[in-house]
Amino acid sequence: MHDDISVAARREALRLKLTRRPLGISGRIAKAFLDSKLTPLLVIASLLVGAFAVLVTPREEEPQIKVPMIDVFVGLPGATAREVERRVISPLERAIYEIQNVEYVYSTSQPSGGMIIARFVVGSDPDEAVVRVQAKVAEAAADLPQTAMPPVIAPRSIDDVPVVAYTLWSQEATPLALRQIALELQTELKRHPEVAQVKVIGGQRRAVQVLFDRERLASHNISILQAYEALLALNWRLPVGSFAAADIETTVEVGSFFRSAREVASAVLGVYGNRPVYLRDVATVTDGAAEATEYVWMTTGAAGGEKGLPSDLDAPAVTVAVAKKPGTNAVDLVAALDARLATLKGPVIPANVHVTKTRDYGFTAGEKSSELIKHLWIATLAVVVLMALALGRREAVVVLVAVPTTLALTLAASYLFGYTLNRVTLFALIFAIGILVDDAIVVVENIHRHYKLGWTNPRQATIYATDEVGNPTILATFAVIAALLPLAFVSGLMGPYMRPIPINASAAMLFSLVVAFVVSPWLTYRLFRKNAEKVRQDQTEPSAEPATETPRETRLLRFYSSLFQPLLAKAWRRWALLGVVACLLLASVALIPVRWVKVKMLPFDNKSEVQVIIDMPEGSTLETTAGVARSLAAEARLLPEVTDVQIYVGTSAPFNFNG
Repeated sequence: MHDDISVAARREALRLKLTRRPLGISGRIAKAFLDSKLTPLLVIASLLVGAFAVLVTPREEEPQIKVPMIDVFVGLPGATAREVERRVISPLERAIYEIQNVEYVYSTSQPSGGMIIARFVVGSDPDEAVVRVQAKVAEAAADLPQTAMPPVIAPRSIDDVPVVAYTLWSQEATPLALRQIALELQTELKRHPEVAQVKVIGGQRRAVQVLFDRERLASHNISILQAYEALLALNWRLPVGSFAAADIETTVEVGSFFRSAREVASAVLGVYGNRPVYLRDVATVTDGAAEATEYVWMTTGAAGGEKGLPSDLDAPAVTVAVAKKPGTNAVDLVAALDARLATLKGPVIPANVHVTKTRDYGFTAGEKSSELIKHLWIATLAVVVLMALALGRREAVVVLVAVPTTLALTLAASYLFGYTLNRVTLFALIFAIGILVDDAIVVVENIHRHYKLGWTNPRQATIYATDEVGNPTILATFAVIAALLPLAFVSGLMGPYMRPIPINASAAMLFSLVVAFVVSPWLTYRLFRKNAEKVRQDQTEPSAEPATETPRETRLLRFYSSLFQPLLAKAWRRWALLGVVACLLLASVALIPVRWVKVKMLPFDNKSEVQVIIDMPEGSTLETTAGVARSLAAEARLLPEVTDVQIYVGTSAPFNFNG
């Protein structure tokens, strides 16, 4: 009886001694939330906020960085490429380069015109960049030749990259008919509120062609210039005023535009022999396809059967490329456009015209996001299993709660930062799992250790154990953040592109620290309280100090002692070990220059499309280029992985992120 009283008294004295010791910030946080009813609500709220962030955050192919690029088109009719460069392009280049934040200026010159591309510093405001270029070009326009055409300014951004492309092809319809159908489809797709622009590539435009007969012109004493001026004078309409009658304001217009080929053919060009000379008297007027300036074909690859394409497909085609507005979820947009397209088959798209989706960045963006989220859970599960094997199942449960809570808070913060779900942001979370779990493991392991010591009640042990490792954990967390955060200030294109990694990883570390001091002690106390109390009651003698090692730790200490005692006893052994480590380090680094391993920051961007650009000699005809392109397509379609091949001649294919 006396011994029991002595043991209890010494335990109480030790507990009071430690209770009077001031707690650090980690101990005070753990004490405040250990018995709070808000702690489980905070965990549930964090998980719900994270799930909401995953649902509402747009999913995209790549980080949507701001790299303003402005195209300036200027024409100088009749001038050679050298004259265009000297008289128009060079003066505008010098003027544009004076604009603040312009990083690079590129230009191309060709007969009768040229183009200037101004690229601004990454992160510049796109709207402000356009305004500055317009103001500077307007200022420099006064010094351009009088025959120069007014410059056209077109801004470009990463959102101009089409997220989906539909190729319309038919073995029966003409290129003219295909383009007319594509234009109607363009109008329908533009109705979607999240579509920024829809571009139609290929086909032949409708035009009224006038083929003059030289002999008939001469017999009616009409020249080509006279015919041109007559047609120009007849094809106009202008408002001349208005009048009010019966409380209705009516606008009066004079003149009219040609509405059909018959009206064009009936145009009066002049008078000869006291009789009017009509256009049909000196020329042949036809209403149909304009002269081909571009060709687009659709052919089947060796794997075309997977898309239901005929094996012998080689037909004219037209591509409709759709770009989204900034911040739009590419996955949802493509799904909505697919549904809209399905309703247009019949009313807009005839039965003899087929549609093949030749680009789907919504699918690839969703696939990458889903794949990375899956790997995120796999990495989390691997950490939990490792904890279960190293410490126990209940300790693994604590980590199983702490890691998803931390990731959920990080995803919510990423959404508030304005980031989208893409392979860079999700890679940052996978990268952070290995370090964010450290805080929870350190706290749980130390609480578990003090429970095994049984020197005080579980509540006091939980607070003391958390406080004991609090300062080192805070220091280690901020040391990792200090190493990661400077990457957010890298300049150039790569800086904003990779910025989600240091930002999200740093946020994950901060949230992991909060979860380690709030959630981990609370959950550990709930899971281990009964076992810890039982261990404490089984103690016949209280520990002299809380830091006394447990028997398991003593065995571990003996293992390390037997391993390192020989190294500490002899200096040459220490130097030999360091030499071996240095050799292994050099050998691992040498794998990179000898190309035995490949080093990449991110996994390969496994796109389902590839572009081959043909650079023909200057002066090559459209038909010659088309022949070369079709020859290359004939070889490409034989590859077993190819489902379909699109050939674009005289125009560019829908450009991608690299374009």
